[in-house]
Order: sequence, then structure tokens, then C-alpha cells
Amino acid sequence: MITAIKQAIQMVLSGDSQLFQIIGVTLRMSLTSSLAALLIGVPPGILVSMYNFKGKNALIVLNRTLMGLPPVVCGLLCYMLFSGNGPLGYMKLLFTVKAMIIAQVILITPQIIGNTESYMRLICDDIRATALGLSLPKGKILLLALNESKYQIISTYLFGFSRGIAEVGAVSMVGGAIAFKTNVMTTAIMNYTNRGDFTMGVALGMILLAMSLILNCSVYLIQGKVNK
Repeated sequence: MITAIKQAIQMVLSGDSQLFQIIGVTLRMSLTSSLAALLIGVPPGILVSMYNFKGKNALIVLNRTLMGLPPVVCGLLCYMLFSGNGPLGYMKLLFTVKAMIIAQVILITPQIIGNTESYMRLICDDIRATALGLSLPKGKILLLALNESKYQIISTYLFGFSRGIAEVGAVSMVGGAIAFKTNVMTTAIMNYTNRGDFTMGVALGMILLAMSLILNCSVYLIQGKVNK
């Protein structure tokens, strides 16, 4: 074990091309999917928290259900959609990074909506009072809500990104963990460990843990600003 750790550290410091290619695919996938999920999820999260309408509670329950969607189920649905016999098979997305991004967007978006809705519910009364006092139209109320929750939105994005880099089930199913194409850090750790290549697995695990530590420290600092 100690030998594997030493070799893993040497691999990281030497700038192993295969190692950093896997990291590059992971970052491309996770950054894109978490940003897309943020853009899709924040507006409905704000609207659901600030306005009352028919079916609101049903939407909240549905979203909370989707927040617990197992990644392998998401992967199965995406696989069926993108396979040759599926309705979107003509797009030839199966076993591509694009398919992995779509699967992650499906997984992350409910988390973004839920986090945004929970936070906005705490400050929506203050926003309504400010908007009423300034006689703001609905469009500007949304902009005011975005401004008041900017740190929380950044924190939510980092949360989505951390979910993206740690996910394995869905991306493995729709990406196929193809070397030099769709192999990401989580699937690579699993594959290299199964093959007995502990050096690469440990190296990727160390980098993944370091990324997780940086993300959690960033979220902690941002949450401190939110709570002030």
C-alpha cells in the first residue's frame, strides 16, 4: 500500500499524460454539466419559492423525489434514449462525453432547484417587501432575488460540480469508460483497481480527494458570507 502511494505521488509529480487526460475529460464533463444545471435549475427554484400557484406542492414533492434519483436509473434511462433502438438513437450520442453531460444535468438539476428553493424560502419575505416598497415589476423582482442570493448560487454551483466529479453510475453506463475518450476519474479508479493497477487508481483518488477538499473549503467560506 505504501509503495502504491509513493508511486502514485511520483506519477502525479511527473505529469503523466494518461493521468491528466482523464482529469481533463472529468473537468470538461463536470464543469459543463454543473453550469448547465445551474442555468436550468436556479430560475424555477426562485419562482417556486416566491410565488404561489396551483400544483406548487406537487412540483416540490416531484423535485425532491428526483433529488434522490439513483444514478444507475438515470444512466439506464439515458442509455435507452440514446441507444440505436431508442428515440434519440439517430443522434449517435451513446458512449460520448455529450451523453455523459446530459446524464449529469438530469442528476444535478433537481439538486440545484431544491437548494435554491430552500434558501430563497428563507429570504423571499424580505425580497417581497423590498420589491413592494420600490414598486418593482416581476422581471426586476427576479433580478433582485438573483442579486440577493449570488453567494448561495455560487455555493450551489460548487455543490453541483462536486456531485459531478464524484458520480460514477450514470456516466459509466452512457459513456462506457472508453480510454482516451470517455474515461473519467471515478470510472478510471474502478477500472484500474479491478485490473490491479493500484498506482493509477491511488493517483486519481488522491487528486479527487484534493479537489473535493478544495470545493468543500470554498463552499464553507462562501456559506460564511451568506450567513453574515
